[in-house]
Amino acid sequence: MIADIDAIVFDILGTMVDEPAGVERAVRSHVPDLSQRAVREVADNWLAYTAEQQQEVLAGRRPYADSRVLDLEAAGIAASGAGLDADAARSMATAALRLDPWPDSASGLGRIAAHVAVVGLSNASRSALVHLNAHSGLRWHLVLSAQDAQTYKPDPDVYRLAVMATGCAPERLLMVAAHAWDLRGAQAIGMRTAYVARPVGDPPGAGDAFDLTAGGLEDLARQLGVR
Repeated sequence: MIADIDAIVFDILGTMVDEPAGVERAVRSHVPDLSQRAVREVADNWLAYTAEQQQEVLAGRRPYADSRVLDLEAAGIAASGAGLDADAARSMATAALRLDPWPDSASGLGRIAAHVAVVGLSNASRSALVHLNAHSGLRWHLVLSAQDAQTYKPDPDVYRLAVMATGCAPERLLMVAAHAWDLRGAQAIGMRTAYVARPVGDPPGAGDAFDLTAGGLEDLARQLGVR
C-alpha cells in the first residue's frame, strides 16, 4: 500500500500521545490531596470542556481561540474548584502539555518515516505542539496546526492544510488517527484513512469503512509493508 502513498498524516492528541494521562498528571501535581477518582473526574471535565469549546468554534458560536487558550480556561475552572489562584491555573495548563507518547509511537513513527514523509496534523496550537513534541520525543518531517486554518478538525480546511503543505493530491495522503470522527473528516476531502486503536480513542462505528485498521503503530507499519 505504501507505494500508492506520498505522505502519511498523523493525528497527535490521543493517537500519538496519551492526553488524558497528561492532564491527570498536571492536576495531581497541583492538587496532590485529591483521590485518583477525583483527579480523573477533573481531567474528564477538562477534556470535555475543551472539546465542547472546539464545537462552539466549529458551529460559529464562538470566535476561534487556540488550544492553549481553551486549556487555560479549563485549568482555570479546575483551579477555582480546588481553591487555587490564577498563577496555579497557568502552571497547570502548561504542565498539561507534557504528554507521554504511547509505547509504540516513537518506534512505529520512526519505522514509517524511514520510507515515506510523515506529517503531524493536530488541533493543538503551534506553540503547544512545540512543547508536546519536545516532551514526547516524536520526530516529524512536518507538523501542522489547526491554528493555521483558524478552526478545528473535522473542518475540511484543517485537512486541506496537509494537502497544501505536501503538494499531494488528497488520495495520495493517508490520514492516521485513533478517532473515527477525525478519519471521517479526512475522508470527506478524499484522503485515505487508517484507524489505529488506542485506549482513549473513538472507535469506528458500524457504518465506517477505513482503508486500514491497526492495533497500534507497529502493526500499522507492518501492514504498510515497512521494516
